[in-house]
Amino acid sequence: MTVVAAYLYRDGKRAAALSPDDPKPPEAADEFAWIGLHDPTKEELAVLQTAFHLHALAIEDALDMRQVPKVEVYGHQIFVIAKTAHLDGDEIEYGETAIFVGPRHIISVRHGSDRGHSELRRQLEEAPQILKNGPDYVLHGILDFIVDGYLPVVQAIEDHVLAMEHDMLDAFLGRREIKRLFKLRRQLIRFQRVLGPMTEVCGKLVHIDLPCIDAEAQNYFRDVLDHARRVEGMVGGLKDVITSVFEASNLLEQQRQGTITRQLAAWAAIAAVPTAIAGIYGMNFDNMPELKTEYGYFVVLAVIASLCGFLYARFRRSGWL
Repeated sequence: MTVVAAYLYRDGKRAAALSPDDPKPPEAADEFAWIGLHDPTKEELAVLQTAFHLHALAIEDALDMRQVPKVEVYGHQIFVIAKTAHLDGDEIEYGETAIFVGPRHIISVRHGSDRGHSELRRQLEEAPQILKNGPDYVLHGILDFIVDGYLPVVQAIEDHVLAMEHDMLDAFLGRREIKRLFKLRRQLIRFQRVLGPMTEVCGKLVHIDLPCIDAEAQNYFRDVLDHARRVEGMVGGLKDVITSVFEASNLLEQQRQGTITRQLAAWAAIAAVPTAIAGIYGMNFDNMPELKTEYGYFVVLAVIASLCGFLYARFRRSGWL
């Protein structure tokens, strides 16, 4: 069986290891079992289903990675689905953790996540005054562990976006950078679809009376709910930043094109002066008195230079050149 850890806890302390093939449910009131599995098979879950009387529908959902975060009640047990997330390049990869919680047991089933619960288990074992309160406090620890894992994902994307925003002020965004912005925005939209149900899960654990959830434990779940809402707010703000970066890039590009257009128009106006004068004297009429003027050529050049210089000065003063 793909059991990562399976132990019996008594009065908040690890008391004994449980057999993966024949786990014995705790009998004493101050005992509970905490079993962690990673990508188990249907047959392996069937062993736990028989031992801990897990509902068949919950077993079916635990094997399906296409579930959305949710809380369901089956008699005196609850079943929780939570989504994990980690960043791989510019892609947010998702996993799933299914959690069976009973009066004297908690079973976590991880799919698609390499971030195990070994460190969490060690931290809780170092605080027996919390662990002795039962499986609902372990459930809080797992959900808090999962939601806290969202923050590095958002911070990493935020760093990417802020770096692109800084580069945008120095140089215009190219096609590659713009495509990356849209990709990050799509990832955040997908992430919001996970955060919404996760926030609802935490809200139910706080506000609804559920089996196996102590009233005092609801205060702990409220902290997880606050963290989920914080991440949700950060994602919404980050989407706005991405939109503003794209809009600012467009405005700067339009400004650059407007500057180039004004410069071209100014040089075209300056070039029109010698073009017009040269065109007049290139008409080859016989009756053109200026053609016989001794210094006419130099006078025309001086007029062209003066007009061009005047126009150049005016355009420079107006900021077109």
